[in-house]
Amino acid sequence: MLDSICSFLDEFLRIEEVTDYPNALNGLHLQNDGRVTRVGAAVDASEAIIEMAISRQVDLLLVHHGLFWGGLARLVDAKFRKLKRAISANVAIYSAHLPLDLHPEVGNNIQLARALKLGAAEPFFLHQGQHLGIGISTQIGRDELIDRLREVLGRELWVCPGGPAEVRRVGILTGGAGGQIEKAGNEGIDTFITGEGPHHTFCLAEELGMNLIYGGHYATETFGVCALAERIASQFGLPWSFLDHPSGL
Repeated sequence: MLDSICSFLDEFLRIEEVTDYPNALNGLHLQNDGRVTRVGAAVDASEAIIEMAISRQVDLLLVHHGLFWGGLARLVDAKFRKLKRAISANVAIYSAHLPLDLHPEVGNNIQLARALKLGAAEPFFLHQGQHLGIGISTQIGRDELIDRLREVLGRELWVCPGGPAEVRRVGILTGGAGGQIEKAGNEGIDTFITGEGPHHTFCLAEELGMNLIYGGHYATETFGVCALAERIASQFGLPWSFLDHPSGL
């Protein structure tokens, strides 16, 4: 069944078409013996998550951040331990980074946009020929938007209220896109929602006259893996669960 699921995922997520960072290696990172009885969804392919997957008898782990971000590396210490554990427990690992972020149905951006109930979403943030984010034309008070986002994410937010109190154009780009606020502003965004960003973006947001809201890298990227796992569960008749291991960042 693993081959069938991976073929579906590769096509559904357009793995070969979406341009990503070289070390993302979107697709199957680690195969198993081909059997899949339970799916797990997680943000990171960390040692803690792999242990959690094993404890829940997960044999296919879907993650947003895969195993090889640092590129070529020796398989020693933590890298050795987690691969050994996954292989010995027959856990396959499939990773989707930007293909999941920008997916129009199960992507992190569209799922967060729908949860906020702000209106119709449009493609936003063109990069290397592909739109990475979601833009929404709306009319909502900044404080109400902050309250909605806080409720949806279930955590406190970091906010620079450098823009209008009445929000008209929201840009959503989950993860660590704070450094892209100037490009977002150039696309007509007055309120930019992402996970995190560098210190200087506070001053930059004020100078650009924009609202900048950080909801947490982890928190803004839980939506896609859950939606994707639910889709796989429905497509292939499998149980699934979310393996939650928040970083707080």
